[in-house]
Amino acid sequence: MSFLIAAPDMVAAAATDLASIGSTINTANAAASALTTSVAAAAADEVSTAVAHVFDTYAQEYQTFGAHMAAFHDQFVQTLKTGALAYTGAEAANASPLQELLNAVNAPTQALLGRPLIGNGTDGAPGTGADGGAGGLLWGNGGNGGSGAAGQTGGDGGVAGLIGTGGNGGAGGIGAAGGMGGAAGLFGGGGVGGVGGAGAAGGSGGTGGLLLGDGGAGGMGGVGMAGVNGGVAGQGGSGGHAVLLGNGGAGGQGGTGMAGTDGTNPTPTGTAGTGASGTPFSGDGHAGSGHTGDNGAPGENGGTGGTGGEATGAGGIGGTGGNGGAAGSGGANGGDGGVGGAATDTFGFDNNQGGNGGNGANGSGPGGAGGAGGDGGASTAGGAATGGKGGHGGNGAASDLSGGNGGAAGAGGNGGNAGLLVGNGGAGGTGGVGGSGGTGAAGGAGGTGGDGGTATGNFDPTGTAAQGQEGGDGGSGADSTGIGGNGGNGGVGGNGGNGGRLLGLGGAGGDAGNGGVGGTGGAGGAGGAGGHGGNATSGQLSQGGNGGNGGGGGNGADGGDGGAAGLSGGNGGQGGLIGVSGVDGAAGIGGRAGAGGAGGALGAGGAGGIAEGLIHVDGDAGLNGVAGTSGNAGQHG
Repeated sequence: MSFLIAAPDMVAAAATDLASIGSTINTANAAASALTTSVAAAAADEVSTAVAHVFDTYAQEYQTFGAHMAAFHDQFVQTLKTGALAYTGAEAANASPLQELLNAVNAPTQALLGRPLIGNGTDGAPGTGADGGAGGLLWGNGGNGGSGAAGQTGGDGGVAGLIGTGGNGGAGGIGAAGGMGGAAGLFGGGGVGGVGGAGAAGGSGGTGGLLLGDGGAGGMGGVGMAGVNGGVAGQGGSGGHAVLLGNGGAGGQGGTGMAGTDGTNPTPTGTAGTGASGTPFSGDGHAGSGHTGDNGAPGENGGTGGTGGEATGAGGIGGTGGNGGAAGSGGANGGDGGVGGAATDTFGFDNNQGGNGGNGANGSGPGGAGGAGGDGGASTAGGAATGGKGGHGGNGAASDLSGGNGGAAGAGGNGGNAGLLVGNGGAGGTGGVGGSGGTGAAGGAGGTGGDGGTATGNFDPTGTAAQGQEGGDGGSGADSTGIGGNGGNGGVGGNGGNGGRLLGLGGAGGDAGNGGVGGTGGAGGAGGAGGHGGNATSGQLSQGGNGGNGGGGGNGADGGDGGAAGLSGGNGGQGGLIGVSGVDGAAGIGGRAGAGGAGGALGAGGAGGIAEGLIHVDGDAGLNGVAGTSGNAGQHG
């Protein structure tokens, strides 16, 4: 605490700056001296000599004057430095005796009344909800209240002395109100109310001084929170009143409504087991098909189908690879189809065929995605060869999980009344804004189709072409019926305080709060892409497989309605004998409607297989799916 008006640190800093400036000027003078004190005559005539002499004379006089100024500057800088040292010493010498004197004066009142005669009150510790300490009886501000823990009210601000300002209220913990602002003494303003905890009201402002002083502003209401006060936000605290002369405090703003939760599809808890692979076969015949993947338990993804067995021929009649296993149905996402088995008969001439890929399972949980189709097995033969067909993708599952509604906002606090004789009423607090609605959950995406199996043949006596097989179709995306949540209602505005009875204006009423924005509807699931047609290669004839068709996208859900505006603005306060009443608060604006959910994107058709050979025909591309339709927007509040 400094007991002197002068600030020694600032004086010392100024002396240092001046010394730097003086050094810069001296350097410039020295640089100019050589160029100006010895000016050579332009010619040998008398006029040129006289002109040069005039310049030299002026330059020498400037240097003499500069030397005097430099000496004065050095003396001034030294005086400042000496003064700074003197101030520092005086403050150090006097601080201890003055502090001891102040302690001696405060000791009796501290012992008898628990507060000093002169000095500020102590602040409450954060997280304790402790009240602020009282200021000195004669002179001092009240201490600020400590913030509250969860469920604990914020501490009240301490009262001020005869001269001083009341302490501010502490913020409330979750579900608890903010502390009240401390009252002033004879002269001074009231403290500001503390901010309310989630779902709770703000603290009221402190009362102004008994003779002169303004009331403190009310604290802001707490934001809405699930499980607290039904999700409704807290009301703003009332402004503090003035007593005799002074203005009323402004009311606190109402809290913002709780935002609605988004509709969320469940997260899969795991994946079921993969089906066993089919039994391989060597010779002329069929390999075993893959086994079905395990079905998922509730909330679990379905298992992937087993891979078809491989067939290996030794010449003669070609073998057929096993089909891929069917996918397991899931409690969430469908499993993927198994890959078809490969067939290899390098020296055989009869048709050699790869196994078909398994189909993907449909999604079964809300918003579950369809499984991907398995790829068809490849075929390699000395003669004709045919790849396996790609499996179809599974369809996505619909979701009906809507977004939650936004919470209602808190009302604005009332403005405080002015002093009995003179003063303006406090303005009413603005109503809070309603919470936004949550977004609906999306429909499940369709699974992609499996690629057709490739065929690699050679010369076939019957003229049969090497045939790449068709890709599987993509699964359809599912619709979403999860609508967006409605926006919360805005809060009403607080009333303005009354002006002084003799002279004063009434406080303006607070504006009503706006309604919350409606939530967006859930998006439709995207359609799965079709599988690529199988490629074919032969030294004779070859035919590429057609691509699979893309799946259609799901439809989006409707958006939520915007919240209603606050019912009304606050009433203006009454004016005094000389003065006018305050204006009423304006009505709020209804919340904007939530947008409809986007329709699911179409699944692209698969590309046709590429054929290579003496005579070859490429496969055709699959058809694209149809995009889903977007949902309708909600109603404006």
